[in-house]
Amino acid sequence: MSWQARVAIPVGKAMFKRRPERDSVERMRARFERKTARAPRLPAGWERIALDSGPLRGEWVRPLPANGRHDDPALLYLHGGGYVSGTVATHRQLVTAIALAAGMRAFSLDYRRAPEYPFPAAVNDAEEAYRALLDHGIPAARMVLVGDSAGGGLALATVLAAREHGVPLPAGLWLISPLTDQAATGESIRENDRRDALYYGDTIRRLATIYLQGIPATHPLASPLYADPTGLPPLCIHASDSEILRDDAIRLAERARAAGVDVTLRVWHAVPHVWQFLLGFVPEARESVETGALFLRAQVGGVPARVE
Repeated sequence: MSWQARVAIPVGKAMFKRRPERDSVERMRARFERKTARAPRLPAGWERIALDSGPLRGEWVRPLPANGRHDDPALLYLHGGGYVSGTVATHRQLVTAIALAAGMRAFSLDYRRAPEYPFPAAVNDAEEAYRALLDHGIPAARMVLVGDSAGGGLALATVLAAREHGVPLPAGLWLISPLTDQAATGESIRENDRRDALYYGDTIRRLATIYLQGIPATHPLASPLYADPTGLPPLCIHASDSEILRDDAIRLAERARAAGVDVTLRVWHAVPHVWQFLLGFVPEARESVETGALFLRAQVGGVPARVE
């Protein structure tokens, strides 16, 4: 554990960690957006394009048209925030870093959030966006999905929904500290209640109530841990041993491996939940992004040098 990660934990607790019974959706959203929304500069040859119509509501980070081709690989990014907070803006810095590290264009989706739009609105939006990218001529074999926290669970749910509807599956998924069990049955929910830098265990239960609004917490598209993982594309899963969602990641990896899925799991020591946000400060964040980018590149068969 680096000294930077050691510093980040108490800072994260001071900035983000709140007792769920004392918090509101409005305060969670405002705090997240105030602390994380940044627009990093892009290198020469890259552009950022916002879309606000149809199923592709969000933002592209991509090489300029002259530097890319229609069939270049792409990633669909699904942001975290417990299905109630988080936006393209809050995750812009992270998505940009991943796109540049992987050398591929990235579309970050602004899916609908609860409580205004409860389950399954987010899953429907994500599947529609994935289908739209396919319809735009990006082959499934040249596309990957990436998501953090709730967005990691949503990425997995998107692929499960696509499988159910007979849609070609993407080449792989990189899941960052994924929320896969809305029922909050993992031991780490209790064990890491105090250690987690951002959330208490009860926060997961409260957010699930807001998102599900009466739907069983074990519904496989809300909690992909309970889905049949047979036939899923390769998974890369990164989590921290000190976060409340540690066991969401570990149990998913175990179930997927037992079903014959190619799984790469790495559990990092004593870093905050979604520590990749701390690029530029925490060395483990840069290492995770570089490792995840290598996985993504491998799944799509490599990336042309012109977009690096």
